[in-house]
Amino acid sequence: MIINRKKYPILHFARSVKKLKLLPIEKLPQLCYELRQYLIDIVSKSGGHLSSSLGVIEITVALHYVFDTPFDNLIWDVGHQTYPHKILTGRSDIQDINKKSKLHPFPYRKESKYDAFGGGHAATSISAGVGMAIASNKENKNRRTVCVIGDGAITSGMAFEAMNHAGHHNIHLLIILNHNSMSISKNVGALNLCFSKISIDHNLIKKYKERKNFCIKSDFLNKDVVYQKEYLRDMKFYNTFFNDFGFQYFGPLDGHDIFLLIDFISRLSSQKYTSVLHIITKKGKGYFPAELNPTEWHSVPKFDINTGKICSTRKDILTYSEVFGNWLCTIAKKDKKLIGITPAMTEGSGMVNFSKFFPEQYFDVAIAEQHAVTFSAGLAISGYKPVLAIYSTFLQRAYDQVIHDIALQKLPVLFAIDRGGIVGQDGETHQGVFDLTYLRCIPNIVIMTPSDENECFQMLYTGYCYRNGPSVVRYPRGMGIGTSLKSMNIIPIGKGIIKRFGKKIAILNFGPLCIFAEKVAKKLDFTLVDMRFVKPLDINLILCLTKNHHFFVTLEEGMVSGGAGSSVNEFFMKNKITIPILNIGIPDIFVPHGDQSEIRRKYELDSDGILKKILSWLNK
Repeated sequence: MIINRKKYPILHFARSVKKLKLLPIEKLPQLCYELRQYLIDIVSKSGGHLSSSLGVIEITVALHYVFDTPFDNLIWDVGHQTYPHKILTGRSDIQDINKKSKLHPFPYRKESKYDAFGGGHAATSISAGVGMAIASNKENKNRRTVCVIGDGAITSGMAFEAMNHAGHHNIHLLIILNHNSMSISKNVGALNLCFSKISIDHNLIKKYKERKNFCIKSDFLNKDVVYQKEYLRDMKFYNTFFNDFGFQYFGPLDGHDIFLLIDFISRLSSQKYTSVLHIITKKGKGYFPAELNPTEWHSVPKFDINTGKICSTRKDILTYSEVFGNWLCTIAKKDKKLIGITPAMTEGSGMVNFSKFFPEQYFDVAIAEQHAVTFSAGLAISGYKPVLAIYSTFLQRAYDQVIHDIALQKLPVLFAIDRGGIVGQDGETHQGVFDLTYLRCIPNIVIMTPSDENECFQMLYTGYCYRNGPSVVRYPRGMGIGTSLKSMNIIPIGKGIIKRFGKKIAILNFGPLCIFAEKVAKKLDFTLVDMRFVKPLDINLILCLTKNHHFFVTLEEGMVSGGAGSSVNEFFMKNKITIPILNIGIPDIFVPHGDQSEIRRKYELDSDGILKKILSWLNK
């Protein structure tokens, strides 16, 4: 979308970093205003991450105004804050963000030289920044590195690992701590309380501005040197743990005062040490509905700007996250030993009602996936029944803990893995397609893949009742297919069900693609099996099917390599079964962003695609 010159004259001029630097500083407040209004306007028509981006308008403008990007490294953490950054670096067509083959939703190195480091997961910036800063030192380049870390990412253990390392090196690194008291949900934990106690000292800010004006008006030849020394000395407001890491800490500052930010960052940009600038911002700044409820407006569909009403096309069908939330509340009423755990994803995981009605059984551990898993282990050892609700993409971050702390000790922890399979618009960093592969090889674990809402409901109960080790229920993002929930019953471990009897070819389905497979099986008169369990595999059912079927097809919304289909291949090889088998799933690629249905169509995981793959394979 071309920026309207009449509506946004300053933004139209400054739609590149080169042009931005040509603006006189007194024009920057107007630029920030126009950038904020443009962002609200565009996201209202396309949907996207809004409230976080609205909170970083001023710091984005200030950093590009002061630093020599892209020569200087600018790293964003978490990446959903980067819409203003994209607009100012020549990517104003934000209305196409998240769409197939269009703008990436997060920083993406292939998309722009201004995206110094890609990523959509939290707390990666400081580690990457330390690496870049040390590389710059080794090459004797005067390249500055800036990490903007916000939305709760600082609470993650990886950020502390990086700061622990950085404190031992004399590197040119500036860490901007964007404190808005929010991650996606509201921040929790002692660290957030620590930051919340540090408030802006308006008297000191006033003193600083008075000294600055005095120095500017005076005729001291060394006025800038005097000003800088006095300024930096006084602006070290608090002695924080950052100082104990060996960093110079400054702040907190009003993150929406563009003049203050530019002046302060200009001073710090020349310092040859690691420093932390603490800014306080408001998530959703400039749009009242987003300020009022920044969590709801974190990532939104299209909406009416004037009323703040979200344009919903939702049908009256439960999402899988809601199925989980309902199940959790149902069990919690009966069992005080049940503990629900989330790593900062209360809303997304469907746990809002659970957190309200069962606060003593609810724990949000912040963005700390590794801790969440081992915390669950401690609860299980102590006789409690932990249920960890976690997105598939984030469970990757705690893989060692799943093996070492849970599976090795055969602890009865239930993993409710949300967003399994194709997630869609958040792209490569958030697709949940690796979980079946990396979980299947772990001993002592039960893995369940529901094909509809009721099966998910029953599997959650089955996993909750299973006490011989960890269990996994892996379900997709979004709405189910409209299946009603029945009374809870335990599903026999490792038992699949035949959905349809047919001839010659048996389709073994693992998970939510069953609805597409049903159409194919009916059209070609194939047998369709809902395997339900990836581990243990229903080998007796498979052996029975080998007696009267000439071909097998496995179907899953996950990686073909090492996935559920691979387990069937391994079983065939071990038992010298020579029946041809076709594995359908995600090929050896990172799945890009786009609508879920578009991605399934692209990789032939819908009814037409599955049919095409099977017929093509049979005709070879």
